[in-house]
Amino acid sequence: MPDIDLASELEAAIVAVRDAATVCQSVQKDLVTAATIEKKDKSPVTVADFASQALVCSALAGTSKIPDVVGEEDAKDLREAGAEDTRDKVVEHVRGVRGADVSTDQALEWIDLGGITPNGIDTPYWTLDPIDGTKGFLRGEQYAIALGLLDHGRVVLGVLGCPNLPGPDRQPGCLLTATRGGGAQILPLNGNGREGAKDIRVSDILDTSAARFCESVESGHSDQDQSAQIAKALEISEDPVRVDSQCKYAIVAQGQAQIYLRLPTRKDYREKIWDHAAGLIVVEEAGGRVTDVRGNDLDFAHGRTLDNNAGVIATNGPIHDRVLEVVAQFVNTD
Repeated sequence: MPDIDLASELEAAIVAVRDAATVCQSVQKDLVTAATIEKKDKSPVTVADFASQALVCSALAGTSKIPDVVGEEDAKDLREAGAEDTRDKVVEHVRGVRGADVSTDQALEWIDLGGITPNGIDTPYWTLDPIDGTKGFLRGEQYAIALGLLDHGRVVLGVLGCPNLPGPDRQPGCLLTATRGGGAQILPLNGNGREGAKDIRVSDILDTSAARFCESVESGHSDQDQSAQIAKALEISEDPVRVDSQCKYAIVAQGQAQIYLRLPTRKDYREKIWDHAAGLIVVEEAGGRVTDVRGNDLDFAHGRTLDNNAGVIATNGPIHDRVLEVVAQFVNTD
């Protein structure tokens, strides 16, 4: 395959993620209520997940030269008996963005475009998390639409749509974008193309005592007790920034925190590629560094999971080796 035109693929990805953000906000407005939150009802995020993937896949099918998408969802469950209510809501919200003439079959086919399993690394493909941060979405807090482009096992482009993070105009909602060698930028979530884009950079601190952690709200996603011990060993006094989703990468990339730890919660767990691809390149292109807890680069060449990696550490760069050194004192990296 000829070299990828990253500029044109970035344009396609921005449109796709903006469409997905539109439908996620629509679902949140229509379906997330006090009752659904109280009952811990995840049906709204299920609708948003499927509708978001449908919109991203349909947008890329029309504008990208990269046909393959490795997504978190497929439409199998929506086709089963008993799923009619959820399916109808998904289609309704897809129509709200794509138009009233979208058929049910068409919407389901778009979702299935994201259901592939990559066969090797010779062909580039997209990887998508249609909603990263389920509980943040339901709480009306932080979540992200995360779209990354992989080429020969390396992330070469990423777009993070963060509907509840401030944009460059300080209004709610932003896109963070990056291409390999092209730097990282922040754009308004609602806009035209790259209008209003501003370059972003990680923090320039050199001492961990001046750093701030960024970690998951959910303790099941990372070992927060270990994180607290590590913070103490690094002489960090600031309280951690706790947010859901790949918004953590966005926060490190903008210099608002300097360390993101996702420590292994069990030995056999392997991270999914769509949970890290877009965020990784945004941080790296903003001048930061991302590795696993052993200090190895994240290896995206093994299908849908990071089989050769354990956990994730993202930092502003200069303090990375010191963070790895301290993490090794508390985390079994064998």
